[in-house]
Amino acid sequence: MKNSPAPLKSRPFAERGLTLIEMLIAILIGMFLTGGLLTLVQSMKRASLNQSGLSQLQDNARMAMTLITDVIKSTGYYSNPLVNTAASSFPVVNYNPNAKFTTAGQALVGTGTYAAGNNVVTSRYATTGLDKVINCTGNTWGVAAIFVNTFSLDGAGNLQCTLIVNGVASPPVPLIGGISNLQIYYGVQTNGAAGTNSVDTYLDAASVTAGVYWNSVKSVKVTLTFVNPMFGQPNQPQNVAFTRVIAVMDKTGVTT
Repeated sequence: MKNSPAPLKSRPFAERGLTLIEMLIAILIGMFLTGGLLTLVQSMKRASLNQSGLSQLQDNARMAMTLITDVIKSTGYYSNPLVNTAASSFPVVNYNPNAKFTTAGQALVGTGTYAAGNNVVTSRYATTGLDKVINCTGNTWGVAAIFVNTFSLDGAGNLQCTLIVNGVASPPVPLIGGISNLQIYYGVQTNGAAGTNSVDTYLDAASVTAGVYWNSVKSVKVTLTFVNPMFGQPNQPQNVAFTRVIAVMDKTGVTT
């Protein structure tokens, strides 16, 4: 019996690595994917920052306008008109250069021109201490008092409140930041004989003072200009302005 031949042994496949070209292609694909991911992360971060900045801008504008509105609306308010009058409640007094009340009963005064900006407005009114009337700091007072509230801008771009209570002044309090300008027009009825109790023109503080119209102011038009947190991006202006017209409550009403 012949011996059968031994089976042939299979030879293992030779091991081989990546060629230089394959490595370069793999690195290029990895860099492409990483770059796309980083771009996506940056876009999401930028969108988040923009949304946060826009929300903060809206909140600041809302808060600033609310404080100014509450104060301006209360201009000339005093308790118990059966006992008190505007003239007795608000006498002639010169608190400071921005708060000169030159006639009895005058409860509003301002300084500056609209074109120059950085205007100042001062409002005064009374509180019984029980009526929850707030001052320009957003606080109430526990006893009867006369509030003299001045809104202005400081050098750092903050809307600030300078409060005088019963003749005693407090240091200015910064309220809202990021503001580049404060401009004010006053709605005035220059023709008092008309009897319509309506605004017939808007003037800045300098013109109201020149015309001796402070007791004839019916409304206040306030424009606050904020620095735009998204400035530098396409189609984004450097500043954003917000305007509100506020009725002076003791000067408005229906005439029949």
